[in-house]
Amino acid sequence: QLTHFSALQHQNEPPTCSAVIKTIDHDQVQTFSQPEPASNSEKTAVKFKPLLHISDGCHPANGDCNYPDVGGQVYSRSNWYKDKWAIVYAWYFPKGAEFVLNHVKGHRHIWSHAIVWTDSPNPDASAILGVSLSIPTGYEKEVPPKAKYIEGEETVKLDSYVDYWVGNQSLSFTRKWGKTKREQLTDEARDSLGMFDFQPESSQVNVAMPLKNGVFLSNLRETYPKTEGLDT
Repeated sequence: QLTHFSALQHQNEPPTCSAVIKTIDHDQVQTFSQPEPASNSEKTAVKFKPLLHISDGCHPANGDCNYPDVGGQVYSRSNWYKDKWAIVYAWYFPKGAEFVLNHVKGHRHIWSHAIVWTDSPNPDASAILGVSLSIPTGYEKEVPPKAKYIEGEETVKLDSYVDYWVGNQSLSFTRKWGKTKREQLTDEARDSLGMFDFQPESSQVNVAMPLKNGVFLSNLRETYPKTEGLDT
């Protein structure tokens, strides 16, 4: 399911309401119905939405590790950065895997994200220039992404897996087909995602919501591919 954070385009924009954050059990998570995208940024986010294949680890859904009936949870936010239109797609995993001392243990909350760098927010006249993926050691960047990882010049194919070398969930490019759907959040749900502390006490994994104010722009700075292919 895809939610575009169009209401949070501006880095310093405050939450739209004074959210009182309440938690629910991971298996009670439900999706939101998706209205048709209206703005150019929403349409472009839908146009370039990635396909996510799950090799191992849990799905970004309601806590069931395989084949969730209610759909996955993926969110996006976009803005200009260095004259490029950057779209950040973030997947929330209620359950994460962590590899410690030859054992795989689980913990609550994992966020993975990918940044699709394009030349315009116009859905009718835009193209992918590069892609940056969050990995446990930083970011993997491809400018331009290899054709074998792109379907129809618009859809990046990604894989979610457990990286046993560094110990937790990671993203990589893949030739395999994944899944994607669309959704939309209420203001209250969006604000709660931005304000809630996802950091598990029992985990060494740094967990931060990639689209929240104070994190979104920092991610763009860190992931911007400084290559001749993008710096034109």
